[in-house]
Amino acid sequence: MPSEVSRILILGGTREARELAGYLEEDARYHVITSLAGRTAAPNEVTGEIRSGGFGGVEGLMEFTRKKRIALIVDATHPFAVQISANAADAGARTGIPCLRLERAPWAERKGDNWTHMTDIKAAARAIPQGARALVTVGRQEVAPFFARRDIRVLARMIEPPEFDVPDNAEVLLARPPFSLKRERALLEAKRIEVLVSKNSGGDATYTKIEAARALGLPVIMIARPDRASPAAASCVGEILSLIGRSLD
Repeated sequence: MPSEVSRILILGGTREARELAGYLEEDARYHVITSLAGRTAAPNEVTGEIRSGGFGGVEGLMEFTRKKRIALIVDATHPFAVQISANAADAGARTGIPCLRLERAPWAERKGDNWTHMTDIKAAARAIPQGARALVTVGRQEVAPFFARRDIRVLARMIEPPEFDVPDNAEVLLARPPFSLKRERALLEAKRIEVLVSKNSGGDATYTKIEAARALGLPVIMIARPDRASPAAASCVGEILSLIGRSLD
């Protein structure tokens, strides 16, 4: 590989990360390595070189960037992936490698929405009214507090099944976004859902559940994004591409 090619490490797992990798791989100036956490057995296809699994903390990430001669880190992980983002920023600061954060904008409450804002998963689980039928869309790793509520009915949607037993009052629905508005509305109606629980992930792939809840007049328990030390550098792929070009000029 020619020495003038800049190696870019994308911390991925999101649609934006996949799109970014596709754009950068078409540019002869760049070689892209996308890192995936390895939590999903069959992730979506990503263009370019892929690595899977954790780095082993900040030191492991620093060692990887040295070994692979990384010129730039793009943190395009999920808005709730706080630890890897903190590690990326720390590794960038300690190695002198620029680290840019790409984070999609959060959803905003609109006319007709009925949101109850919560700061964390456990608070969201407590907020579900007794006896309610809830569609819970927080992922398999954080669904346990909802399964612990034996006084409600839980429909938990996730990409892969949880690694623990599902209680009798809960059902797991395995599905991968994106979902159409028609499908989301039909699901809410068929399962007689009375409240939706969601992280404020942002983006288009799962926003239709919010639209469906609005159309049916259902309340939404919305879990806020965690606080971060610094704001994102860009909220879309176009913005981050411009920043990458300036950072590596």
